Amino acid sequence: MAAEFSGFGEKAIPFLKALGFHQSREWFHENRALYESQLREPLGDLVEVLTERLGAAGLGLRGDRKKSLFRINRDVRFSKDKQPYNRHVSAILSPDGTKMEQGVLFIYFGIDGCRAAVAWWQPTPELLAAMRKAIADKPAEFRAMVAALKKKDLVLDGEDALKRMPRGFEHVTDAELAMAIRNRHFVVRHAIDRGAIHGPQLADEIVDFTFGAKPLLDWGRKIEGRVTY
Repeated sequence: MAAEFSGFGEKAIPFLKALGFHQSREWFHENRALYESQLREPLGDLVEVLTERLGAAGLGLRGDRKKSLFRINRDVRFSKDKQPYNRHVSAILSPDGTKMEQGVLFIYFGIDGCRAAVAWWQPTPELLAAMRKAIADKPAEFRAMVAALKKKDLVLDGEDALKRMPRGFEHVTDAELAMAIRNRHFVVRHAIDRGAIHGPQLADEIVDFTFGAKPLLDWGRKIEGRVTY
């Protein structure tokens, strides 16, 4: 049976706003049924629909409603902020369906916004070094990937980039290449209008975005295939 997604509930965002106000385990447990019906179950449905559609298209991204969803409970062990709950829900689709792989699709829905991202986030030192070397040694391939993204109105995000060139790449003087080599992550993002989360067309929007980000996935996977750990 094909998976189906009909949208998040109309009370999804109001629930997150109320949870952010109360931040109470008692309140959450009293309203857990609302969380399940308006947020968690629809998010699971969305992950399953995306898995089917992206898998059929050969994009190599998958997940399931148990392993792919992040918990709404916050890990407060090492945080000064002891509020027990996130004010968002999120999930990840990856090549093996776990949260440990690279080259992933991340989806996020919260009171601070809704978005999707395709990312190589915090790659291992070996993979990051290989990506930087690929930019320096094969700039034409990198520029072709960036140009393909640009045709879909996508750009690499420079969040958390190094202020200085990493050791061994000081010889790269081209401004575009140098900026990319300073990246710690390689990610493209897509903002989702909050009003669009309540209908099945949300899955279409995320699939379209992921197809647009395919050049980044292909570029990273080609490099990853040559890395030995």
